[in-house]
Amino acid sequence: MRDIVMVVGSGMMGSGIGAMSALAGNKTVLVDTSAERAENGRKKAIECIRLRKENELNTHEEAEKAIELLSTSDDSIKTAENARLVIEAIIENVEAKQNLFAQLDAVLPVEVPICSNTSGLRITDISAKCAHPERTVTIHFWLPAHLVPLVEVVMGDKTDEAVAVAVRDELRKWKKAPVLVKRDLPGQLANRVFQAIIRESIDIVASGLASAEDVDTAISCGMAMRFPVWGPLKHLDAIGLNLGLSVQETVLPSICADKTASPYIKELVEKGDLGAKTGKGFYDWSTRSIEDDMKKRDAFIIEAVKAVERVEKK
Repeated sequence: MRDIVMVVGSGMMGSGIGAMSALAGNKTVLVDTSAERAENGRKKAIECIRLRKENELNTHEEAEKAIELLSTSDDSIKTAENARLVIEAIIENVEAKQNLFAQLDAVLPVEVPICSNTSGLRITDISAKCAHPERTVTIHFWLPAHLVPLVEVVMGDKTDEAVAVAVRDELRKWKKAPVLVKRDLPGQLANRVFQAIIRESIDIVASGLASAEDVDTAISCGMAMRFPVWGPLKHLDAIGLNLGLSVQETVLPSICADKTASPYIKELVEKGDLGAKTGKGFYDWSTRSIEDDMKKRDAFIIEAVKAVERVEKK
């Protein structure tokens, strides 16, 4: 009986994905290259489940049942014998993903979707060695996977849209907010928007218009406060497209439109200022803690998720 959600790769992303699958009531198997790695992934998944329970994103009963539904394996082919859905979350290496997809494609019935959590590679390329690329699709969970609702469901050049829609509908049962992306382009959907924000943010700092901290504050305490329930296109409809057009004609000519990475960030990289891991980037991390900031980020996401759920119930 095919009743298992199989997650291949039990690291930071795989463990969070596995947690959400189990919380949705699915028998979930975390598969990795060794029993030890898979068990470590299960422990991380349990931490994710308990964090959600402690913050009332799931009930105690849901959490306890999810832990029971989680198991591990170091044999992807054997586990595939009972899989109804496969999610790959291994390293971002196209050859490694291609080989795994080809192996799974050879043993799984054609009705079983094979999905990749890739954030930067094309599912079209990942599935290049598959006999049945029509059942392959990207499902890109955003970090942290057990908290951020967004999942980008991306169709490859040969993906059957019915498969992508079925996967999207499945993820809705996982307390996720999946979006369907119909073309397999770099950056998928959300990263294309995010990179535009990053490009302008870097240019503002590089030009001396504002500091990195003030840019982040302006975004975090301004537009980002509306985004959970008020996206930019809804905003344009609200203010009137005529006003939106007028603002674009005034502002767009003066903002950054570079087609290559900023010389400013290239210079930082060349100096070895790579961010928190080296102690300096846009911020001086010798006086700050990235771990503390991550905890603040996750706490805010938790409260934002609760707030959105309250709004949607009204």
